[in-house]
Amino acid sequence: MKYTPQIQEQFDLYSQILQTWQTKMNLVAPSTLNDVQKRHIDDSAQLADYLPQNITVLDMGSGAGFPSVVLAILGWKVIAIESIGKKTSFLEEVKSKLDLQNLKIVNNRVENYLKKMPACEKNTIVFTARAFAPLVRVLDYIAAYAAPLYLLKGAGIKEEIINAQKKYNFNYTLFPSKTGDGFIIKIDHVTPNYK
Repeated sequence: MKYTPQIQEQFDLYSQILQTWQTKMNLVAPSTLNDVQKRHIDDSAQLADYLPQNITVLDMGSGAGFPSVVLAILGWKVIAIESIGKKTSFLEEVKSKLDLQNLKIVNNRVENYLKKMPACEKNTIVFTARAFAPLVRVLDYIAAYAAPLYLLKGAGIKEEIINAQKKYNFNYTLFPSKTGDGFIIKIDHVTPNYK
């Protein structure tokens, strides 16, 4: 994928910080470290082709910042929710070194944050997640909200959809990944399945 020189510079710095922190804690699978750009950055960045503009992205279980940091670099306002303190510290360093004023980092569990989420955020968000939880569990978190959901998922997403449909009705669209054999899935109009 092609980015402006300024954005690529930020991605390169982000990758360097990730490599440094990876020596102290496990942020990404070690096998992916030799190609952080394609495996993590480009993979996350493809969400930009589908996300609405002028909204806030709420990224559940941000971990090493994929896709939250990538989307913040690309210009979205992002709330990154991460329950593990060490990973939150990593995200805070990335935010500081890249001067990402549009990135809000929250050290909390997703379900706790959503219960107390300010009303102004509820009306302007979309949800994202990558390598966070099975689809049905993600829907457990967000079913009460009208906001759409965009997930980066692997090749097994169709089985996850069948499983989730036992508990929820929802509309979905699958977009093939440009960086692997997975998919981006957009989900909206989630309601409990009372069958």
